[in-house]
Amino acid sequence: MMSLKEQLDKIMCPKSIAVVGASNKEHTIGSDIMKRLQEYKFTGKIYPINPKGGEIQGLKAYTSVLEVEDSIDLALIVVNSKFVLSTIDQCNEKGIKGLCIITAGFKETGKEGVELEKQLVEKINEYGMRCVGPNCLGVVNTNPEIRMDGCFAESLPERGHIGFVSQSGALGGGILNILKDLNLGFAQFISIGNQADINAETALEYWENDDDVDQMLLYMESIQNPANFRKLASRISKKKPILALKAGRSAAGASAASSHTGSLAGADKAANALLQQSGVIREYSLKNLFATAKVFKTCPIPKGNRVAIITNSGGPGIMATDAVCEYGLQMAKISDETKETLRSFLPAAASVKNPIDMIASAPIEHYKQTLKTVIADENVDMIITIYLPFLGLKDIDVAQALMEIKAEYPEKPVIGVFMTKSEFFSKLSDMDVNMPFFMYAEEAAEGLMRLDQQRQWIERPEGKIPCYDVDRKKAESIMYNALKEDRAQLTTRESIDVLEAYGIRVCKSGFATNEEEVASLGNSIGYPVVMKMTSKTTSHKTDVGGVRVNIQSEEQLRAEYRDLLSKLEEKGLLDGLEGVIIQEMVKGNREMVCGIATDPQYGPMMMFGLGGVFIEVMKDVTFRIAPLTDMDAKDMIKSVKAYKLLEGARGTKPAQMEQIEETLLRLSQLVSDYKFIDELDINPLLISEKTGEGIAVDGRIKVRMEEAKEALGLTCCACGSCN
Repeated sequence: MMSLKEQLDKIMCPKSIAVVGASNKEHTIGSDIMKRLQEYKFTGKIYPINPKGGEIQGLKAYTSVLEVEDSIDLALIVVNSKFVLSTIDQCNEKGIKGLCIITAGFKETGKEGVELEKQLVEKINEYGMRCVGPNCLGVVNTNPEIRMDGCFAESLPERGHIGFVSQSGALGGGILNILKDLNLGFAQFISIGNQADINAETALEYWENDDDVDQMLLYMESIQNPANFRKLASRISKKKPILALKAGRSAAGASAASSHTGSLAGADKAANALLQQSGVIREYSLKNLFATAKVFKTCPIPKGNRVAIITNSGGPGIMATDAVCEYGLQMAKISDETKETLRSFLPAAASVKNPIDMIASAPIEHYKQTLKTVIADENVDMIITIYLPFLGLKDIDVAQALMEIKAEYPEKPVIGVFMTKSEFFSKLSDMDVNMPFFMYAEEAAEGLMRLDQQRQWIERPEGKIPCYDVDRKKAESIMYNALKEDRAQLTTRESIDVLEAYGIRVCKSGFATNEEEVASLGNSIGYPVVMKMTSKTTSHKTDVGGVRVNIQSEEQLRAEYRDLLSKLEEKGLLDGLEGVIIQEMVKGNREMVCGIATDPQYGPMMMFGLGGVFIEVMKDVTFRIAPLTDMDAKDMIKSVKAYKLLEGARGTKPAQMEQIEETLLRLSQLVSDYKFIDELDINPLLISEKTGEGIAVDGRIKVRMEEAKEALGLTCCACGSCN
C-alpha cells in the first residue's frame, strides 16, 4: 500500500496529466485548464482527452485515457457530472491513482447530487484512488521541478513557500489573482471543494515534512473530523505555523440549550477552542490572514517577547508602544552599553530609551547604525522600525538600507512601519523582500504578537490527559435510576452525587424529606447552612425561591423549610419536590462556573469562567474541547479576566489553582466516560475564603435520553424477556 506522500504526489507532483474534458472552445474550464498548464510550463506531459479527438491547443487529443500509451499520474476531470463516474472507471482501468475533479453538480446541489457523490466516494475507495474535489478550482505546485497550474484562476501563480488549502474555489481563485500585490507566493495550493476524499487534514499531513512548504494557510467553512484535525494540527503546528480563516462564525450550535454552559456555547466557540488547542493561529479576515503570513514568510521565531522600537518621530513611536503593550508584549529594556553606542552617533536631541527616537533629521546611515546596534542588544527579541518621510529621504531607499542590515543579521524579527504613499508598497511587490512592511504600527505589533504566539506554542509542553481513580459504579447507578424514570435531567442531589463520585469537591451535605430530617441534618453539619430544594420537575431553583442561604439556627431552618413547602404549594410545584439538600455554607465572594455543553459536530465542550448571577451578563468564560490535557486546564483558568480574582486580589486568599485544574480535568474524564452527558453546570464553583478550594455548591446534569439508555443497557432488545 502506498504512503500518503506517494498517494498525494500523484496529484501534487505528477509527471503526466490527462485533462479529461479538454477543449478548444474559448472561456470554458476545459480550455482554460489547458492554457494554464501550458503557460505555466508544466514540466511533465499533458494529454488532452476529448471524445472528438483531433488536436487541442497544439497537442494531440485522445478520445479516452485508455487510448494514451504512456502511464498517467493525474486526471484533471472537467466533464459534465453525469459522465464523472464512467470517467473514474476508465481512469481505474488505465491505472490512474490521482484525481482532481473540478466538475460541480454533486452534494452542493441537493439530494441527487448527494447520491452521486456517495457513488463517487465508493468508487474511489474501491479503486484505491485519491481525489481532490469534486466542485473545486483545482491544484497548483509552483516548485520549479513541477510547475503545475492545474486550475482555472485568471492569473498564473506566484512562487513562494506557503501551502494553501481553500474550501471555496472562487475565493481561492481570487487570492491567486492578488498574490503579487500581497508580496506572497504559494508552494502548493489545493482547492478541496466538497472534500469527498482529500480535506484540510490530509493536506496538513502531506505538507508536514515537505521542505518546500514553510507555513500552511487554511480557509475553512467546516472541519469534518475535529478529533483527527486536533491530533494532526497540534503535532504539525509545533514544526510549522498553521494559520486559519474559519468562516461561519455566526452559526449558533446550541441555541436551544437549557444550561448556562450550553446557552453560552456555540459552533464558533467550539471551532475557536479546537483551533486554540491545536496550536492553530486563527485570523478573522483575509487581510489579517495574509498580513500574518507575510510576517512568518520573512521573520524567524523570536526567543522572547521583548520589543524595541526605532523611529524618526515621537508620536508614532508612542502609538507603537501602546500597540505593543496592548498585544501583551514587553517593551525591551535597552542596555546601558547599547545606549552608549547610540549616543555616539545620534544627535543630542535624540532619545536612546525605548522607543528610540532618532528625530526627524535622521539620515539613512542612522537607520542602518541604529538597527545594527539594537539587533545586537541581548535584551531585545523583536524590533519595529518606523519611517515617516522627512527632508527628502526616499522611503524605498530607507527600506533597502534596512533590508541590507536584516540580511547581515537575520536572527531577530524586524518589521518596518512606513507611513508613506501607497506607491511604496507597489514597488515592494516587485522586490524580493526579507522583512515585512506595514503602513501602521498596530499591524506590526499584531504581527509580532503572532510570532510570539507561535513561540509560546512551540515551547509549551505537550500536555497529558490524566486518569483519576473514581467511583464509576456509583455515578452509573445514579444515572441508571434517573433513566428508569424516563428523566433526562438529574435532580440537584443526583447531580452533586455524580460529581462527588468523580472526586470533585462538593459541599458537606445531606438529603431530607421532612422537617425532622431537615433539623437533624442542620445540627450535624453545623450552622450556618444552605437549604436547596431538589425537584424532578423544576431545574432552576432560584426562580421559585428554592434556595435559602445563611440559615443560622435550627429554628430558622425549620421556618425556612415550612415556608418553602407553602410557596411551592401556591405555585402548584409541590408534587415534583423530591426533598431538600442541607449543605454547609461556604463563605466566599468569588463565584466561578465550570461545565460541559455538547456541540453537534465537535462533541463535548468544557467551559470555565466567572459564575454566579453574573455569568450571562459578563460572559467572562472560555471553552475547550474535551478531553482536556493538564495544559488545557491551566490555559482555561489563566485565559479569563477573573483570573486576577483567583490570584488573590485585594488581600483575599489565593485560590488553589491546581485543585481547580483538577476539577476541570475530572469533569473532562466524566464526560469522556459518559459521552451521552449533554449539559452539565457547576454554578457556582465557590472559592473558599478559608482554604482557597473551589467547591461545587450546586450542580445540574442533563443527558441525551436514548443514547444514555442504550449505553447503560436500558434499551429493549425486543428479545421478549424484558420486564
